[in-house]
Parts: sequence; C-alpha cells; structure tokens
Amino acid sequence: MSYLATLLLLPLVGSGLVFAWRNSSSKHLALAIAFIQMFLAFYMLSNFDFGPTVDSRLQYEIQYPWFQFINSTLHFGIDGMSMLLVILTNILVPLIILSSYNENKPYNNNFYALILLMQFGLIGVFTALDGLLFYIFWEVTLIPIWLIAGVWGQEDKRIKFTTKFFVYTFVGSLFMLLGFIYVYNYSASFAVTDMYNAALNLNQQTVIFWFIFFAFAVKLPVFPFHTWQPDTYTYSPTQGSMLLSGIMLKMAVYGVLRYLLPITPLAIGGISGDIVVILAVVGVIYGALIAIVNNDSKRIIAYSSLSHVGLMVAGIFASAILTVRLANPASLVIEGAEGALVQTFAHGINVVGLFYCADILYKRFKTRDIRQMGGLAKIAPKFAILFMIILLGSMAVPLTNGFIGEFILLKSVFDYNLIMGVLSGLTVILCAVYMLRLYGKAMFGKTDDMLLSTAKDLSTAEFSVLASLSVFVILMGIFPQVIIEMVGSSLKFIFLSMIS
Repeated sequence: MSYLATLLLLPLVGSGLVFAWRNSSSKHLALAIAFIQMFLAFYMLSNFDFGPTVDSRLQYEIQYPWFQFINSTLHFGIDGMSMLLVILTNILVPLIILSSYNENKPYNNNFYALILLMQFGLIGVFTALDGLLFYIFWEVTLIPIWLIAGVWGQEDKRIKFTTKFFVYTFVGSLFMLLGFIYVYNYSASFAVTDMYNAALNLNQQTVIFWFIFFAFAVKLPVFPFHTWQPDTYTYSPTQGSMLLSGIMLKMAVYGVLRYLLPITPLAIGGISGDIVVILAVVGVIYGALIAIVNNDSKRIIAYSSLSHVGLMVAGIFASAILTVRLANPASLVIEGAEGALVQTFAHGINVVGLFYCADILYKRFKTRDIRQMGGLAKIAPKFAILFMIILLGSMAVPLTNGFIGEFILLKSVFDYNLIMGVLSGLTVILCAVYMLRLYGKAMFGKTDDMLLSTAKDLSTAEFSVLASLSVFVILMGIFPQVIIEMVGSSLKFIFLSMIS
C-alpha cells in the first residue's frame, strides 16, 4: 500500500476502532492514531521533491478506475499546495485531541471517532484530483463536524445554529456540484486537468463562477455569506471551533485555487473578480470592527477570523485578476496566492491557539465575557507568556508567523488597487486593537479575588498544546520561505492554466 493510501485510510480505520473502543481510554487510542498520522505526513514531506519545474508538481499519485461511464476516477496525488495543507491538518488534529484531555465528555469514544473521520475527509479534499471525488470528500467532512457541534456544543442554542450551519454549507455544496456537472458537459471528464481545459465562453464561466464560488464563500466565510459563522464558532465545543476555523475553512481556500481560478479565468478577469475583492475587503473591515466592540471571547476570535480570511481572499483574487488581464506567461502574478497560503498555515496555527486560550479563560472565570475577567497573569505566568506569543502571531508582528503572509497579501491588494489596499491595511491597526483589548481585559484587568484564588496555571496537556503552537508561531516567522518554496511550482501551474 502506498504512503498516500495509508495517509488516507489510517484515520478512517482509526475512527472505526475508536468508535468500537467504548471506554474512557478511547482518547489515548485516538491520540496515538493521530500522532502516527502526523509522523507519516512528516515522513512524506521529508521525501517530497520541491523542484522548481512544473513537471514535478504531483507525487505519491494514486489512480484507479471508478465511475468509468462518466470518466471519474479514484485519482489522488500531492503537490506542494496539497502537502502544505496535509501537514497543517496532521499537526492540528493531535493537538485538538490533546486539548480535550482534561475534559470528561459524554460518549467520548464517539467524539474522538468523529474527529478522526473528519481528518479522513480533510485529507481526501486536499489530495483528490477528480472533481466528483473532491465534492464527495467535501460532503464527508460536513457530517462529523455537524455532529460534534450539535451533540457536544454549549447551551441549548447550539442545535439552532448548528442546523443553520449545516443548511448553509449543504446548499452551497449543491451549487458547487451543479457547477462541476456543467463543466463536465464540456470536458467529458471530472479529471482536474480536463476541467481546466473545458471550452467555455465568458457568459458560461460567469454562471459557473458564481455557482462554485457560493460554496467556497459560505465555507470560508466571505461577507455577506458569514452569518452562520459567529454563532456556530461560539456554541460549538472548543474542539469543534478549532476544527472549523483551523482546518475546515482551508478547504475553501484550497478549492478556490485548485478549481475556481483555472476553470473560470475569463469570469475572474471580468467584473466578477472585482466584486469578490470588494466583498472580501468589506469583510476585513466589518469583521474587525465587530470584534472590537464585542465582549464575548469566542465571538471576538470568530470575527477576527472573518477579517483575516477576507484579506486572504482579496489577495488571491487580486493576483488572479492581474494575471488574467496581463495574460503574459512570462510575468505571472502569484504573490497574492503565495501570501494566502502562508497566511492559511499561520491562521490555522493561530486561531486554534486563540480558541484554546478562550477555553482556558472560560474554565478559569466561568464566563466568556471579558468584562468579568482580569488579573490572571499574576496567577498563571506560563499561560500569560504563551497566550501573548499566539496573540502576536495573530497581530502579524514581525518575526511571527502572521507577518510575512499578511505583508505579501497587502502588497498584492495594493498592486491591484490603491484604495482597496489602504482599506485592507486597516486590518493591521484594528487587529491590534481587539487582540490587545482581549488580552488586557483577561490578563491585567481587575476581578474578584475569590475567583482568582481558585485559578491555576496551565495543566500538562494545556501547556503541551500551547507550547507546540507557539513553536510554530516563532519558526514560521523566522523561516517563511520554506512554505513559499513549497507551493511555488503548484501555483505557477495553476496560474499558467488560467491564461493558456
């Protein structure tokens, strides 16, 4: 069995084993499987060829006949872009499992089995090279996260908001499927490269663009398709919020780059691309402003995620629009996509850390209202330090993981349009305001001394998770070029496909 087949099937088999393991030690089995998966992913990374040539972009390829009557195959493979997201997934899943070690969840074997099942779906999304296969794995990820959020979520409102999330995402997915089927009628195959070469005029591409983009806009989310996000992030269990924000929304970033850009370049070069940039920049400002005035720690992080994702989308489409309009293979404008992938990895690390910090605050103060917190720094110095490191990464401070990606994204938007660039640049100031407000209220504000008397510093599991994430915040800030080199040839192929 190939390495990629093992990487795909191990979490699926592990999910079944954990589901059958009906006792309190199921979390140890789930964690062991997740760590094995992580080591396998890093082993594959160590043997990956990041050569600059386009011909070297696909490795660990698997291809078997499947639905031959519609020319759909079980086709999987990894290029630099896929590898980046596979690594992110397999770093975060064991940390997400470890983050729940201090909790006694009902039906805990089912909880951990669903996390592993979601990991299976995520790996499938990031490695599928067939449109129909991509759609199937996209839907596979929806079921476990819906159950995780609905069954183990907080407060009675979770059912209402989880159902809203499911309906939004499912309807969006159906539009994506319709778009893929339309392309199939002109490509006669669901293979990625055949879908790229479908002969479609501007009007056809525009219709397909909005069908497929709707699915990705809901998942990211992009303003104004974001209304499910704050409530779902808030009322999901912490691990559900981590999965949704840290990994699941990256499926849409990947989908935009892998499918939307090369299938509908004429639409992107027209007014559709400009509309998306405007919506994304509105999301940057809107998310940041709502985060500033909010007092719920999880909602602050949810709206900050909306703001950061808006900048990623703006950067990607700014580069795509310039590439299509220049139409010069010798001068591809891929910087925005590079910055988005760097920021995708950084955001995954940071937002998982922030949601875990919010969970730790909730456990100490028994509330998510930052106005009722304060003074924790003198009781929990280890937590104060690690929380600050993750906070600095989210604020894009130089030498942290958020800096280079955000810098490249802002440059890309400036190159596209000065006004859009200036508005996007406000995120640097606004992010500092709401993040420092969150930290200042929780760690240095005044609170009930009786409440603080029972608070403790980090447990072993809490320290392990936050310290691991902090290491990535620092390493990525020092060595961002590793990611840029990893994804370079993949992005060149995708952007060449847009103008060829």
